[in-house]
Amino acid sequence: MIAGFSITSLLLILLAGIGAGFVGYAVGASSLVSYPALLAFGIPPVLANASNTVGVVGTGIGGVMGARKELKGQAVRSITYVVIGAFGGVAGAFLLLKLDPSVFEFAAPVLILLSSLIIAINPRGRMQAKQAAAQLKHIEATEATEATEAAKRATTPTAPHRPPEQLVQPMSQDSWWVWLGVAAVAIYSGYFGAGAGTLALAVLDAAKIGPFHKINALKTLIGTGANISASVVFIIQGAVDWPAAIMLCIGCFIGGYIAPSITRKIPANIMRDAAVIAGIILTIDLGLKTY
Repeated sequence: MIAGFSITSLLLILLAGIGAGFVGYAVGASSLVSYPALLAFGIPPVLANASNTVGVVGTGIGGVMGARKELKGQAVRSITYVVIGAFGGVAGAFLLLKLDPSVFEFAAPVLILLSSLIIAINPRGRMQAKQAAAQLKHIEATEATEATEAAKRATTPTAPHRPPEQLVQPMSQDSWWVWLGVAAVAIYSGYFGAGAGTLALAVLDAAKIGPFHKINALKTLIGTGANISASVVFIIQGAVDWPAAIMLCIGCFIGGYIAPSITRKIPANIMRDAAVIAGIILTIDLGLKTY
């Protein structure tokens, strides 16, 4: 036994973390797996949520490490998003700890249902489809241009053309509401966080910040900044179940690391549908117990 957990229980939490990291990469909803897993081991809701926040830091770190290519050339925006995420995470963490625990217990089923609905609407898939259509249109236009300018290119070297959809707009062009949206996502990440990545994607896409793979990396920064700062608050306040959090964090890192090679072989709609179904079942279960 380690702090009340058997070796088998810790290994199961590790497996839950691997699943959470995988789901976090695939559909942006790590907490739909990790939070109920901690509840299943008898950890109280607020303590489980705080420990879960510490655990899913592993998913964010793995994601940022894997997104260095997408974040290249975006230093200022990246630092800004991490800072906003950090402040929002602190605010969300204090809301969780300072409000009556019953507030979170009553809010959790609603928040999980909201996360499931966001995944069902699938803004990530819509963005990918939109980007694919834009790239196809660019390819067709390029092929048509090459057919008419072949002779000119044969005698005059030209620089490779970079399609505009591959660029990220300057921060000076961001609408004012973008910053409110990013801050709201950061606060939500610190308070609960299930589906926060998908919410961030929706905000950045609505603002036309850039193409999917760019804003997908940026949303990871927001969540990582929020989770790290919220984790610091939870640790200082002594609201973390360390054995569970450590095993969960290791699992999340592993899951996030191995997810890309696996998700390429699984249809996205299957993963999304599974996450939605799991979220609805969890909502009903928690709702019946709480209300």
